[in-house]
Amino acid sequence: MNEIMRLFPSEMRQAIRLKIGNRWQFLQEIRIRLYHPVELIFDDELEWLKTIIPKNDEGMYLINQLSEFSLYRMEDELREGYITIEGGHRVGIAGKVITSNSKVKAIQNITFFNIRIAKEKIGAASSVLPYVFHKKYLNTLIVGPPQTGKTTLIRDLTRLIASGSQNIAAKKVGVVDERSEIGASLKGIPHHNLGLRTDVMDACPKAEGMMMLIRSMSPDVMVVDEIGNKEDIEALMEAINTGVTIICTIHGSDMRELKRRPSLKPIFDQQIFDRFILLDRQLKPGQVGKIFDQRENELLQKSRGVADEVDWSTTFNKHSRLDRI
Repeated sequence: MNEIMRLFPSEMRQAIRLKIGNRWQFLQEIRIRLYHPVELIFDDELEWLKTIIPKNDEGMYLINQLSEFSLYRMEDELREGYITIEGGHRVGIAGKVITSNSKVKAIQNITFFNIRIAKEKIGAASSVLPYVFHKKYLNTLIVGPPQTGKTTLIRDLTRLIASGSQNIAAKKVGVVDERSEIGASLKGIPHHNLGLRTDVMDACPKAEGMMMLIRSMSPDVMVVDEIGNKEDIEALMEAINTGVTIICTIHGSDMRELKRRPSLKPIFDQQIFDRFILLDRQLKPGQVGKIFDQRENELLQKSRGVADEVDWSTTFNKHSRLDRI
């Protein structure tokens, strides 16, 4: 986690490292708010580091480390409200917003930082694979609120598809990684395992990246993270019409919420997706709550235990008890 620890001044770095100890694998976020205690969010709890209260000097240190002493170089990212660092970790920022013509021009006086830890979980998508493959890979939308493991799941699914798994031949996969979170690419080279037959268009807007990959790399399967606006949907539908299978993620809580969003109306009207995989914030990150087919029939059999709790097995079966991913 050196790429994260380098962001903090020495004293702060040591205190955070000591507080986390050997629990890095369970850490989700480090939240820094100037003049407030540091907040550490783990999978099952949150803790406060009250011995260190970051002030303006610590905030400026963070900003300089994030921008490598050049905020101008990161102007576009700052407008989006986040910066992706080496390792695919995403640092959200907040402060005073400067607008021009009702659009965000910049964020100044940055006083809030949310460092989201990117985790590579090999095997996380193994149990999902039988649901998204039937003679061929199916157009699939992975749905979930923030921090439910959408990127973790789609990253491992990419690896499985591109390397071959469960007697399924490896396919050519094209990844449009606009925020550099899926592959954690550094100078164009992914640092997460995305499989043997994967090509990545890094730090490229999704709509443009999809068309570029189709023209240049002829993928069998296209992977895209966090679609949502009108341009994304138009490019996605264009890609599907070329014969490419699409697997992507989107922010959302349930199917009803997605259907209320005007930009998504075309994908429901034309039944673009064959599978909908829903992640639940009440479950552990990456743990699937429900899977629907194109007609919204539920495919995932629930456990006889706690309501809405799903257990997974390593094979596709209809037993009531399954192992978790």
